[in-house]
Amino acid sequence: MACFLVPATEAVITTVITIATKKKESKESDKTVSVSMPDGTVEERKKIKFSTKLGWLNAMLWGGSALLAFEHLWHGEISPFFPFLTAVKTGEVADMLKEMGSAGVTMAVLVTAVWGVMLIISHVLENKAAKEDTAKQEG
Repeated sequence: MACFLVPATEAVITTVITIATKKKESKESDKTVSVSMPDGTVEERKKIKFSTKLGWLNAMLWGGSALLAFEHLWHGEISPFFPFLTAVKTGEVADMLKEMGSAGVTMAVLVTAVWGVMLIISHVLENKAAKEDTAKQEG
């Protein structure tokens, strides 16, 4: 009925945080690491900014919410006229809130958990690349 509103609300919040983080990061210098290669060349490696990583979460939340909203529109659970949600119009608000609390929260938590796994993988790959660069410098 309105489960898409929970991840959409999280998307709004994380979008605001992303904008604030980008502003803060623009004031700071880029985090680059200079790596000397065995052939004498120097490579610059940038770490992925947190605002970029938060953008991944935003894309997943906005995309999922849009797909769910379209699905609800397709099935007639959303109307283009006020009050927009047919559950409000028909008096099924309690059922709507129950669905938001169960399915909506579950979806938002699941998407955020997948993003957390993406952050862990990103961190591991960045550390692996840094260790390989250090080994090349020493070798």
